Amino acid sequence: MAGPTGASGPDLAGADRVNIGFIVLIVAVATIGGFMFGYDSGVINGTQDGLESAFNLSALGTGFNVGAILLGCAVGAFIAGRLADLIGRRTVMLLAAVAFIISAIWAGAADTSTHFIIARFIGGLGVGAASVLAPAYISEVTPAAIRGRLSSIQQIMIIIGLTGAFVANYALAATAGGSTAEFWMGFPAWRWMFWMQVIPAGIYLIALLFIPESPRYLVVKGRDAEAEVVLSKLFGAGAGARKVAEIRASLARDHKPKFSDLLHPTTRKIQPIVWAGLILAVFQQLVGINIVFYYGAVLWQSVGFSENDALQINILSGVLSIAACLFAIAVIDKIGRKPLLLIGSAGMAVTLAVMAWCFSRATMLDGALHLDDQTGMIALIAANAYVVFFNLSWGPVMWVMLGEMFPNQMRGSALAVAGFAQWIANFGISVSFPPMAASLGLTITYGFYAASAVVSFFLVSSLIKETKGRELEDMTG
Repeated sequence: MAGPTGASGPDLAGADRVNIGFIVLIVAVATIGGFMFGYDSGVINGTQDGLESAFNLSALGTGFNVGAILLGCAVGAFIAGRLADLIGRRTVMLLAAVAFIISAIWAGAADTSTHFIIARFIGGLGVGAASVLAPAYISEVTPAAIRGRLSSIQQIMIIIGLTGAFVANYALAATAGGSTAEFWMGFPAWRWMFWMQVIPAGIYLIALLFIPESPRYLVVKGRDAEAEVVLSKLFGAGAGARKVAEIRASLARDHKPKFSDLLHPTTRKIQPIVWAGLILAVFQQLVGINIVFYYGAVLWQSVGFSENDALQINILSGVLSIAACLFAIAVIDKIGRKPLLLIGSAGMAVTLAVMAWCFSRATMLDGALHLDDQTGMIALIAANAYVVFFNLSWGPVMWVMLGEMFPNQMRGSALAVAGFAQWIANFGISVSFPPMAASLGLTITYGFYAASAVVSFFLVSSLIKETKGRELEDMTG
């Protein structure tokens, strides 16, 4: 993906007549992968009781079953770029859609923890591939002036997917009388929560058949005539041949991409821009956002809310997340990426600290944690404010920047490494939450996430460079 992913910025931005309708259409299809990313990640939220009952899981076992998908995500993100260089972006996204379908059917039918983990790992391969390829594909077919806004659609689709999973889980549990209650065909509702994923995954698979392959990939493979047709549809009939020539010229200046491009040619140390990407990828997870999305139902139940109320809170968080992402789309190409990151870090630090304080006031009631009404309301407001701050900043901006901040020559390799690091960090945070919460308590656990948000503020201030309005060809290491 390194050569092709570095789609020529000027040749895409300098179009004579941009076909916005067509561009938006294919971006919408590509970002269904983001929807599946969100749905496959969020569906686990609300199924833990069923998993623990079916597989007799410990706290660590629950964490591993929840986090198994993330190991697949790390592998999928790491291999997707190289595989896309060999067989094409669309083909790899089609394979991801197939992985989603297999995972959904198998996870719902799993009769052992091992089978469930394997099924979720397969789904993770699809999520990881989609998480890397959708931003890369979008960067190759969009003008620089609106690239940030269109790339941010990926995050909205992730949140819509999460919210869709929350709504489906709530509806199934409410209809059946609980997540572990018997539902259609005698199977418990939590199994149907996984099987419902087949519907959006099938739509994704079919829709992908109607979008074109990346024009830069086509040029790399010597399929210039096909690339010219795609570019003409994107940027006007007179632009196709000229843009093919520009892409061909840019490729002629590059050597074959390799992972050693991530090292400084003289010192052989990892280049600063790669460290910057790794910081963005890892700290997006260290602030603990996926604890809310993966364990939200369990978290709120643990401090006194009913299962029904907890699932409704998940839906509220999803709706607020969508609104925050829409705000980010409206301003990201105006005020820039870095200011949004700084605002998000500061806001998350404060709201996470408030949540930690609330949990410090919890008392034990009938062997479970309990918050009084006033403190519970403060915790609920702080949690949703935290979700808003994340989704107007680090949620969309991290993916936008990873898709555009690296020089063309190293973009594929850097995306593979950053994507791998992001998912490994996600796995570590997700798997560690149940034992951390059990042994250290929610106060210390959320205090760690708050401290990570504080550190992220200073790292962004000193290490992250603005990319607003810059062409992909102008990015340097």
